[in-house]
Amino acid sequence: MPATRPQFSSTDTPDLNDARALLARVWGHADFRGLQGRVVEQILSGGDVLAVLPTGGGKSVCYQIPAILRPGLGLVVSPLIALMTDQVEALKQQGVAAARLDSGVSLDERSAIWAAARSGDLDLLYVSPEGLAAGAMMDRLAELPLSLIAIDEAHCVSQWGHDFRPDYRNLGLLAERFPDVPRIAVTATADARTRDDILRSLRLEEATVFVDSFARPNLQLSAERKESASRAKTDARVIELVRERRGKSGVVYCGSRDGCDRVAQALRDAGTNAIAYHAGMDTKERDRRLERFLAEEGAVMVATIAFGMGVDKADVRFVIHADPPGSLEAYWQEIGRGGRDGEPAEGITLYGPSDIAWSLRRLDSRPMADEVKQVQVRKTRQLFAMLDGAVCRAQAVRRYFGEHDAQPCGVCDICGDPPQLYDATVPAQKALAAVQRLGGRFGRNRVVDHLTARTKDVQPWEQQLSTWGIGREISLNSWREIVDHLLFEGLLAEDPNDGKPLVGLGDSEAVRAVYRGERQIEVRRAPLRADTAPRRRDRSGEGRNAALETMDADVRARFEALRAWRRDRASEQHVPPYVIFQDRTLLEIAHAEPGDLNSLGAISGVGQSKLDRYGKGVLEALAAL
Repeated sequence: MPATRPQFSSTDTPDLNDARALLARVWGHADFRGLQGRVVEQILSGGDVLAVLPTGGGKSVCYQIPAILRPGLGLVVSPLIALMTDQVEALKQQGVAAARLDSGVSLDERSAIWAAARSGDLDLLYVSPEGLAAGAMMDRLAELPLSLIAIDEAHCVSQWGHDFRPDYRNLGLLAERFPDVPRIAVTATADARTRDDILRSLRLEEATVFVDSFARPNLQLSAERKESASRAKTDARVIELVRERRGKSGVVYCGSRDGCDRVAQALRDAGTNAIAYHAGMDTKERDRRLERFLAEEGAVMVATIAFGMGVDKADVRFVIHADPPGSLEAYWQEIGRGGRDGEPAEGITLYGPSDIAWSLRRLDSRPMADEVKQVQVRKTRQLFAMLDGAVCRAQAVRRYFGEHDAQPCGVCDICGDPPQLYDATVPAQKALAAVQRLGGRFGRNRVVDHLTARTKDVQPWEQQLSTWGIGREISLNSWREIVDHLLFEGLLAEDPNDGKPLVGLGDSEAVRAVYRGERQIEVRRAPLRADTAPRRRDRSGEGRNAALETMDADVRARFEALRAWRRDRASEQHVPPYVIFQDRTLLEIAHAEPGDLNSLGAISGVGQSKLDRYGKGVLEALAAL
C-alpha cells in the first residue's frame, strides 16, 4: 500500500482538512491557492466539476488529491503521452502510486499496472482518449472501484475551442458507464461558448463550474509587426530576440515543420542550444528531444504547436511566436508556458498580414461545419485585432474570456509605451474604394502605388479611375499600415494566388458601414524604425538570474551546489530536474540553510516523500561547502 494513501474507517468521509494535510505532507505546501480548495472540496463531496484555472494554477492537484483521499482508483484522461509521462514521473517523485497506459508501455508493464489497480495499490492511472476507446479497457475499468474520473485539457472536447480532438467527444459515454463516479473536467483556456460545449458534450450539465481569473501578472507581453513577409528577415529577428536572452530557457513557435528546422539550425549557428520539435519526427526522437529540453539549462525549443500542452518546465523565461497562433485561446495557452514558476517571463509575438491570410487559408482547408468555420474565422480576427490594437494586451485577453472588470497590466508594450492613434476612416474609405475599382486584381503594394499615383507604366484605364492618386498626401509607410490594419480587421481579404497574394474586399456589411461613416477606423501611427525606436520596457533580467546577481555570495554558492546535486539525481533517474525540486524551492533552501531534516521539511515544496528520499543528500550537499 503506498505510503501516501490515508487510512480511513468505513464511516469516514475525507474533507478539506484532510486535503490540506495531504497537500502539506506530499506536496509540501501549507494551503491551497485560488479556487483549488473549493474545487477539491466539491469533488471530495462526490460532485461533478468543470474547473477553468490559469496555466500554472495547479489544475492537476485539484484531481490528484481527491483521487488519493477517496477510495478507489483515480482515472485521468490526458491527450498527450508527454503530458502523461511528465505528471506520472512527478507523482512518483512525491511518493504517489501513479502509472500510465499508452503505446510506449510494454505488455509486462501493462500486466503489472492492472495487477496493482486490482489490488488497490494504485492511486492514479493516466490513459489517452484513444486508449480508453480501444479494446476492452472500459470493461476492465468497470471491474474496479473508481474514486473519480478527471478529463485534462478539456477544451479539446469542444469544436468551438482551439484544439478540437474528435476522440474527446466520446468521453461523454463515461457518464453512462460510471454514473456514480464524480467527474472533473479541467482546462486553462475556455471562453463561455466553449465551456457550455464542454458541459454538454461530457454530460456534465449538473456540474459546478469554477472559473478563476486569467491574470498572469508575471508575464510581460509584446507584439511586433513584421516589416515584411520575408522569412529571412523574420528568422533574423527571432535570432536577435533569443540572443538578447542568452542563457535563458525559452520556446520559439513556428507555423510549419520546415520553419522549425530552419530556425533551430539558424539559432544553433548563432551559438544557441536550440532543439527542433514537430510532428514530422518519430515518437522516440520527439521524446528524446523533449527530455533534452527539460533537462538542459538554457535550452531553447523551436516547435510547432505539437509541443507544449501540459509540459511543466517551470523556468521557461520567454515564449516567442515567429508565426502567430490562430486564436486568443491558443495564444494564451502557448504564451502561458512561460513563467510557470511565478517568476517574470516574456511573451513576444511577431505578426503580419501574410500570417492572417495563412491562418484563414488553413481554416478554409479544414473539414468543418460552416457555423463552426465562421466562429473560428472570427476568433482568428480577434487575435490579430489584439496584436495590432492599442489596448493593454493582458486586459484584452482577460476581457475576451469574460473578465469585464480586468484592468491594464502595466507591464506590456502597450502599457509601457502607449501607441498614438489617429482617425483613419477617410483614408480607409479611399483604400476600400481603390480595391473595389481595381477589381481585386493586385497585391498590397500595387494598391498603395495606385493610391499615391506611383504605378510604373500605368495604363490609361487605371488613370481614369476616380481613386487614382487620391492618397498622394499620405506617405507610403502610412498607407501600408492602413492597408495592413484593414486586412487584420477583415475589411480587406487576401487571395493566396499561388504565393502572389491579391487583395479584395472583405466582409461586405462591414465595408458598407465604413463607407457610410457608421464604423470608425483608428490606426496606430507607424512606429519609428531602427535606432530611433522607443525602447520597450525590459524585464528580461528580472527573476532568478537577477536574484542570483544580488544575493550574497554564500547563498549563491549554496544554490548552485544544490542545482548541481539536483542535476546529478535527475540524470541518474532520467527525469527532468524540476520534478525533484523546483528552483524556487532550492532558493528557499539556500537562503534558510537548514541544518537538520526537521528544518528542511518546513520549507515550502519539500513534502514528506521528498524529505525521506532526498533530505540527507540535500544536507550533505550543503555541508560540503
